[in-house]
Amino acid sequence: MDNFKEHIDDSINRWESNAAFWDDYMGDKSNQFHRELIRPFTETLLGNVTQHSILDIACGNGNFSRRLAELGAKVLAFDSSQTMIDRAIKRSDHFIKHIEYKVIDATDYNALVNLGVSNFHAAVSNMGLMDIADINPVISALTKLLKPSGSFVFSIVHPCFQTPGMKKYVEQEEVDNQIVARSCIMTYKYLQSESHFGVGIRNQPIATRYFHRSLSALLKLCFEKGFVLDALEEPSFKQNDHPGTFEWTDIPPVIIFRLKKQA
Repeated sequence: MDNFKEHIDDSINRWESNAAFWDDYMGDKSNQFHRELIRPFTETLLGNVTQHSILDIACGNGNFSRRLAELGAKVLAFDSSQTMIDRAIKRSDHFIKHIEYKVIDATDYNALVNLGVSNFHAAVSNMGLMDIADINPVISALTKLLKPSGSFVFSIVHPCFQTPGMKKYVEQEEVDNQIVARSCIMTYKYLQSESHFGVGIRNQPIATRYFHRSLSALLKLCFEKGFVLDALEEPSFKQNDHPGTFEWTDIPPVIIFRLKKQA
């Protein structure tokens, strides 16, 4: 699997440039995408986190870190963006005893391992791995950071349906005297790992650099490091609030995995 090490600095710099904009947009409660698709399924896969030590990877402005703290977890959260961490700290006054924030590059294996061998019951990464140029260091480090049988729950854009160059469109058809609209996806590549640019939030200052990896490439790395896959979810929205526009109701925009460290 390509590791895209040559894009590490560019990826980090782009997130730093977008950090304030993303924090202002996401706020304290996050957006509908995270509230409906990411948070509930991630919480289910994590299970009971009360009194557990949780590592939040690529935590952004700490939105999910604060949710974990509400659920009774002790959280260590990190992000490569200084601005994101500064914003996260400002938003976390009520959780000062439950969350520790750090600025760490997820491609820095030594910095990750220094967080403590067998220190965490679980790790989580919400929509983060597809933003990291080289995921080998963080996957490798997790085999040391997690306790025996510890879980790693992570979500990414669904690589089968949100491929580089993918196009979304809506078609209409007459069916039984009614006009029926269907959402469709057109894609022409999937297997090859690729770095590409995209827009996570409309009007953000600069494009985000994403890293597309097929399911087989992503999971092969995890299996090689000793993880086993024991659960996954492919959530989609329940209804379309804007008829006639593209809808993610029967095509999952994200996929969420739970990996277990072998005891």
